[in-house]
Amino acid sequence: MPIFISSMQLLVYILAYPFLWLISVLPYKLFYFFSDLVYFLVYRVVGYRKKVVYKNLTLVFPDKSEKEKKSIQRAFYKHMCDMFLETIKTMNISEEELKKRYALPNIDLLLDLEKERSILVLFPHYGNWEWSIIVNVYLKSKGFAIYQKIGNVYFDRLIKKIRGIWSTTPISQRETVITMARNHQKGIKGVYGIVSDQSPQAHLAQYWTEFMNIKVPVYNSPEILARKYNHAVVFAKVTKVKRGYYNTEFVPIAVEGSKTKENEITDKFLRLTEEEILKNPAYYLWTHRRWKHRDKVPAEYL
Repeated sequence: MPIFISSMQLLVYILAYPFLWLISVLPYKLFYFFSDLVYFLVYRVVGYRKKVVYKNLTLVFPDKSEKEKKSIQRAFYKHMCDMFLETIKTMNISEEELKKRYALPNIDLLLDLEKERSILVLFPHYGNWEWSIIVNVYLKSKGFAIYQKIGNVYFDRLIKKIRGIWSTTPISQRETVITMARNHQKGIKGVYGIVSDQSPQAHLAQYWTEFMNIKVPVYNSPEILARKYNHAVVFAKVTKVKRGYYNTEFVPIAVEGSKTKENEITDKFLRLTEEEILKNPAYYLWTHRRWKHRDKVPAEYL
């Protein structure tokens, strides 16, 4: 059975790869026209997770009218299709082009912090976090992109290859702790990019708090690591300037992680994420069941 599964995964990859490569070399006008077609199929025809998205919007924005929620929903799906295809575009985008499309106005903040210590750069599922690999071009420290493995091993290798452009080192979530520990022991400074607003399993959660006015379990592993190794922590504030163009500002959360109070880093990250969502909710990843554990809140957090 494992051989059969592996063979099927390889076949799917072989069939899909030429199509993905062709998308990555399309001129931008044609590229975004294709994204519009994908949006039509995903939203209008297939209806991918439309019920989940609408339920999430209803939970988070109970006071918005149905018309307002539907408007956010449509805008979200258009953005989601753009972002998915922009990830594919990374296969053949030049450094010069990506610098132009993913601006980093205060990159000096990271350059100053990395002189003294390692840095955790925390991203929410907002805007475009995939193009942030361009950050590594400016750094002197080693850049690490933490990602969640994909079931198809061949597509997983492709994603690692894409995220590994410009000397970025992709590491899986399971490899994060041991990698940070090893780097700390060897005195290697690193800049770790982490998307940190996922929903953990309720029984494994070490901390519950409000996110968009709903009590949820949250990952606090980045905070634990920052406090343990005295890493600096910054928030990646991504603004979508216009289609295909982003502006990412780095907002300090902690200069020295070991000097923060318990849950301080996690709470600051969540408040900054909320600000981004409220500013333009269409750019948040509403397909995730982020609030699925809201009815399992432990008594001590009620």
